[in-house]
Amino acid sequence: MTFTVTEETFDTLTSYWLDSGNPLEWDCLFVLPGWLEVWWSVFSGGGTPQISAVREKNKLVGIAPLLVEGNEARFIGDPDVCDYQDFIVAPGRGQDFFETLLKHLRQQGITHLDLGPMREDSKTLTELVAAGKGLEFDVSCDAEDVTFELELPATWDAFLGSLSGKQRHEVRRKFRRLHEAGKINYRLVAEVDAVVDEMETFLALFGLSRSDKATFMTSQMANYFRSLAEEMAKVNLLKLFFLDLDGTPAAAVMCFDYNSTVYLYNNGYDGRFSSLSVGLLSKVISIKESIQRGRKHYDFLKGTEEYKHRLGGKPVPLYRCRVKLG
Repeated sequence: MTFTVTEETFDTLTSYWLDSGNPLEWDCLFVLPGWLEVWWSVFSGGGTPQISAVREKNKLVGIAPLLVEGNEARFIGDPDVCDYQDFIVAPGRGQDFFETLLKHLRQQGITHLDLGPMREDSKTLTELVAAGKGLEFDVSCDAEDVTFELELPATWDAFLGSLSGKQRHEVRRKFRRLHEAGKINYRLVAEVDAVVDEMETFLALFGLSRSDKATFMTSQMANYFRSLAEEMAKVNLLKLFFLDLDGTPAAAVMCFDYNSTVYLYNNGYDGRFSSLSVGLLSKVISIKESIQRGRKHYDFLKGTEEYKHRLGGKPVPLYRCRVKLG
């Protein structure tokens, strides 16, 4: 079989994603074209994008969205804002894709691949590692973080029933206290124009949550969040939730809804209402809303916060993989 490698742009990457006729599996939220292009526009620095597509004749086999710095390549993106990543590969074509890609990268003068974080079920770990070892490259993979994922039941009652007796009691008690405190409204913002306006409220609540969050949200990071929210709203993937108490925004949750999984990307809350657990309850309500819309999974994303375990999340290891091509 003869394979060719072409260099792509963010525009062509988007066209492939929108083309339902191509066989590629876009399994990973954090390598969708809009996400990568927003990251690149805000954070790219001095690197060079190398988006390589492998084809057999005219048929796409896979795409590698990489950033090259010197003789090293990594995924376009950053672990601080891209919780895990992967390659985009057609079903059953992993071996052909990765062998062709690795040989191509070596010919381009790339001597090191530094890839991660990645889930244990990523194509990188299940197929690139084998292809790299088959070509006698030096490949190493190490666990370095964890995400928590919740399999969503069919009903809210079933979710509550899945919690421990203590946690079920705590959730109900917290909701009761919240409703006793005033008029509660939980609203979804998803339309592009509304998202642009309400992101300012979200960013304000984010900064009010904790001092470390306020430090994290630099002006550059705030521009990234604004651009990402707008871009994802354009393709109907953003779910921005607000919990209002007596008409005042008390907490907000920024989620993405993709392939029947809801991703809890970030959240914020007004510390004046911390005694009412508005931060936690806004997340719990987003789980309830996800169940009501028939979603199958809820991904809490990176981090080992205790509430993720208490709400039924199961740990999924994340790995970093290094390949020496030289």
